[in-house]
Amino acid sequence: MLVFMAFLFVALLLISTPVAIVMLGVTTATVHFYLPVPLQAVVQQLFNGMDNFILLAIPFFILSGNIMARGSISKKLVEVMQLMVGHLPGGMAIAAILACIFFAAISGSSPATVIAIGSIMIPALIRHGYDERFSIGLLTSTGSLGILIPPSIPMVLYALVMNVSVGKLFMAGIVPGLLIGAILIAYSFILASRHGWKTTVVYAKGERWRLLCSASWGIAMPVIILGGIYFGIFTPTEASAIAVIYALFVEFFIYKDMDMKKLNEVLKESVILSSVLLFIIACAMTFIWLLTREKLPALAAEFIVSHIENKYLFLLVINIFFILVGCFMDIVSAVVVISPILFIALQQYDIDLIHFGIMMIVNIELGFLTFPFGLNLFVAMGITGKSLTEIGRSVLPFMGLILLGLMMITYIPEISLWLTRIL
Repeated sequence: MLVFMAFLFVALLLISTPVAIVMLGVTTATVHFYLPVPLQAVVQQLFNGMDNFILLAIPFFILSGNIMARGSISKKLVEVMQLMVGHLPGGMAIAAILACIFFAAISGSSPATVIAIGSIMIPALIRHGYDERFSIGLLTSTGSLGILIPPSIPMVLYALVMNVSVGKLFMAGIVPGLLIGAILIAYSFILASRHGWKTTVVYAKGERWRLLCSASWGIAMPVIILGGIYFGIFTPTEASAIAVIYALFVEFFIYKDMDMKKLNEVLKESVILSSVLLFIIACAMTFIWLLTREKLPALAAEFIVSHIENKYLFLLVINIFFILVGCFMDIVSAVVVISPILFIALQQYDIDLIHFGIMMIVNIELGFLTFPFGLNLFVAMGITGKSLTEIGRSVLPFMGLILLGLMMITYIPEISLWLTRIL
């Protein structure tokens, strides 16, 4: 049976079948040919996979991110970041990174971060003398922080399939996100100092204060959302709904940059993306039910432990495996499916599930940048009009920097766990 499942899974992937259909097809075929279970069980599991309150966070976070990407919050964040660091060597690049970090903390979406900040900052960096390849690579890569700095949609998915706390995952992502952001800032500063990339912006009297006051509505959002979660005022799912209400209020009544026509477009985009993600989740949960029923996680753990005795070598192998998987399939789906298979092995190696979750999120970041199927690469193509090959070359140095951060996060668990322990 396992041979049949593996063969069918690979065969469907090779003919470019969508991952959700692959998982559903393998599950249905296996149940039909090998198990004494009626096919109605597959339908029941599809329903059970969606019957979880925490999944409501996904469409709400997608909607709030799209509202802010289409509105003025992203522009205001860019302006205030340039005000703070624009005078430094590489100041505009550093401002772009900081804007991505802040936007990540209010959107939870990597593509939304690339669209919102990249569409503003890539042309601005090139116009002010920054290297074109550097500018494209920086914003395409830094946008991936949208899924590491909470709130984060992939974190919600990982928490669902591994049965861990969403709040703890959100806490655990803050320090690793800031670490990778600091690595990117250091690289930009060194490169800008070497090439003389510096922009001096002159502000009129009172303009600095006006910019700060105007941007304060956007800056306050992560404080409200994350503060409410960490202090127990509301759950992550409730926070996602509050994020939508806050974003609509700010865009409609404060910045007045949103109208009903724009909102209608945002709603359509959000419904389509939410439907796709939720369908993938339903199929993945059905596939996980089949794997668990046939005790595949236990078999996988037994095989892995018998061949890899050192847990640090195990972590290295897992990272390499997920980077390779990211070259061929949707990395979010891969993490949702493969992580539960590794559950028993993680327990035997005494690896904290929160720490492992942050590792997986950074692997998803790299998956968004991996040629030829990385989602952020296609988003950057749409923004810049460049070919996929050009975008892929631009992100290579930044993938190396994120990989450095991944190794630090992998082998220094306290980077992920420190904040969850003190809070």
